Amino acid sequence: MSGMSAIETRFAVEDLLYAYVACLDNDELEDWPNFFVEDCLYQIIPHENVSQNLPISLIYCDSRGMLQDRVTAYRKANYYAPHLYRHVVSGVRIIGEDNGVIEARANYVVLQTHLDPVDYGSTEVYSAGEYRDKVLINDGIAKLKEKIVVVDTSRISSLLATPL
Repeated sequence: MSGMSAIETRFAVEDLLYAYVACLDNDELEDWPNFFVEDCLYQIIPHENVSQNLPISLIYCDSRGMLQDRVTAYRKANYYAPHLYRHVVSGVRIIGEDNGVIEARANYVVLQTHLDPVDYGSTEVYSAGEYRDKVLINDGIAKLKEKIVVVDTSRISSLLATPL
């Protein structure tokens, strides 16, 4: 795969996923678009839409520029309750490779801790689902060509402000 051994490929994909969620968990959103190639796809879509072959997404961005716009909106335009995220990623699998694009899957759970005065410190499962990624590795550096976040349910308890 990509001129790398299977173990090197797996490590590069896992390292990308873990760095990706650490970026989100540490509120380093300005760095988030850098995990993607310029011509990319980021989509959050409910499982029920995927299972019925319906294309409607909760979020759809088809370039790194759109991801950067999303970060700007998050920082300057959106109003949301203060919170912390903690991602748990497991079950990382390399599905295959096609023309240098590695297809990977992983399960995720996002815990959200509330920082507003009313619910301060309470933690809940915010989202669970599957990452469906297409990854390019150039010179040992992995970047996302596509990240489709399939959420187990479209029911979200608050504004979907922070990327998953």
